[in-house]
Amino acid sequence: MSIYMQILWLFLLAIPIACIAWTVTHEEIFREPREYCIKCSKEGKTLLGRKFFYLFTCEYCFSHYVTALMLFITRYQLLLNGWRGYMIAGFSLVWIANVYMSLYGLIKIDIKGERLKAQAEEEKLQK
Repeated sequence: MSIYMQILWLFLLAIPIACIAWTVTHEEIFREPREYCIKCSKEGKTLLGRKFFYLFTCEYCFSHYVTALMLFITRYQLLLNGWRGYMIAGFSLVWIANVYMSLYGLIKIDIKGERLKAQAEEEKLQK
């Protein structure tokens, strides 16, 4: 695969990784399991148990595991063949996915702020 195709794959594969990691660690649909994981990560009896449950509450941590799954499914390698290509691809995908999630978080905060301003303005007009 050419270097250009590898780079294209890098930026495209990071999208579903970011989507899955963000959804599991932030969105309402996974709120109850996430709250359970937060509780277990704080109150767990063993270090291993606490770290295992923490993995489902941190988008950065969780994105590593989603990336590993995506690498297994796609067999994507970056720059080199073999295990070195998987390592480079894995860390690159995690980094790009986290850039995407950071940008999404900023956009989401901005949209929420605009909604609150509009809601306040609407309430003001109704009074």
